[in-house]
Amino acid sequence: MIEITFNLDYTCQEPLYIQLYKYIKQEILSGRMEPGARLPSKRKLSLHLEVSQNTIETAYEQLQAEGYVESFPRKGVYVKEVDKDVISTTNHEPSSNYIERADNDDYEIDFSHGKIALDFFPFSIWRKLTVQSLFEDQSSMFLNGERQGELLLRQEIAKYLYQSRGVRCSPSQIIIGAGTQYLISLLTMIIGRDAVFSMEEPGFHRTREALKDQGVKVNPVTLDDEGLCIQELEKSTANITYVTPSHQFPMGIIMPITRRMELLKWADNDGRYIIEDDYDGEFRYKGKPIPSLQGLDNREKVIYLGTFSKSLIPSIRLSYMVLPPKLLSIYHQHFSIYKQTVSRLHQHTLWLFMKNGHWERHLNKMRTVYRRKQQTLVDAIEHHFGKNAAIIGGDSGLHLLLSVQNQMSEKELIESAMDKKVKVYPTSVYYENYDAARQQSIVLLGFGGVTEQEIHKGVQLLREAWL
Repeated sequence: MIEITFNLDYTCQEPLYIQLYKYIKQEILSGRMEPGARLPSKRKLSLHLEVSQNTIETAYEQLQAEGYVESFPRKGVYVKEVDKDVISTTNHEPSSNYIERADNDDYEIDFSHGKIALDFFPFSIWRKLTVQSLFEDQSSMFLNGERQGELLLRQEIAKYLYQSRGVRCSPSQIIIGAGTQYLISLLTMIIGRDAVFSMEEPGFHRTREALKDQGVKVNPVTLDDEGLCIQELEKSTANITYVTPSHQFPMGIIMPITRRMELLKWADNDGRYIIEDDYDGEFRYKGKPIPSLQGLDNREKVIYLGTFSKSLIPSIRLSYMVLPPKLLSIYHQHFSIYKQTVSRLHQHTLWLFMKNGHWERHLNKMRTVYRRKQQTLVDAIEHHFGKNAAIIGGDSGLHLLLSVQNQMSEKELIESAMDKKVKVYPTSVYYENYDAARQQSIVLLGFGGVTEQEIHKGVQLLREAWL
């Protein structure tokens, strides 16, 4: 068995598990840890290094995910044979989101809006509740569950939505599904493919493509300073409109109450519905949260969509929608044949997580974490760019947009950032009708999955690339 003598640096901002992961990886690549050698058990190494077993396990999991070690039940963790000739010696280590991005090895810093701060996820609690879920009823967890999702979880979601977002619904109105795109597809079938849909322009491209894949017509409706332009919506032929009013994606506009009431008035006509996607409504950094559209709706015309991808973990693939009674009736008549797409084990674990108060504590912690990261990013941009850049939509959510005053095109901004090994993202993909000559060059910077140290370094490198 290998003896690991490594001094962890508790003064460093880098998480302990990444320090350990880096050390073992380098030992393997250097040949000092030979193929077939057994690593110390998690318990033994945690006692030796005086850290939690969770730290050891997370480091081992990362090494296993990247193929440096392999684990055998009841035998241990062993070093694998690694072809060092095909491994780049450039040390692009994983950032604080802990999973190294195999498709982004050329980037040191990735401002992705799809990443979250996994360092703060309560792994040990989630693992304990998962085991508890299995032992509570080992047999039933492996059978098909309720089509709409587990009732206990839907009850907790209904309670949470009312308390936090003002959404008024019963658990019977909630349908759980594996991701928002799946629910959009199901919703399209419930509403009917002869309906005409509209979307914000720009708007979330994955929803647009999900609608198009269902064969429905999708009309783009432009934005003004308050969100979806109601006059343009009135002139369109749409009877269904999809909006992100709490944090418009990608522009970050927060729809004021006056515009929300105008939109609800538009939906008064027979056959009209509003799809409200509240994808990151938990994270607002200035002012008080505005009530959801669904909570303001007295005519039962709003379909509410929510997800745990941003607030918990993306891989759980657990989203939900709240159907108005009329659409719920259509679902029961024609579409309840579709089985549940989310693991019962994940649903039961999340129910325990919410019921025992862990969800509320985790959410409060993440609000603080993301508020700090958001302020760090804003401060860094203002410090390094001054009047040479404008921040758009930075008051909520896990991303902001940056307009750089340097006459570069969107493509040039992205490619010059790439030269500095920093990844930023285009906004042109969110337009149905993008006109490069008329649209200003704007890039998207997500901050959920980068550390504050990476934010500072990334913005400094962007300044070098763009100014």
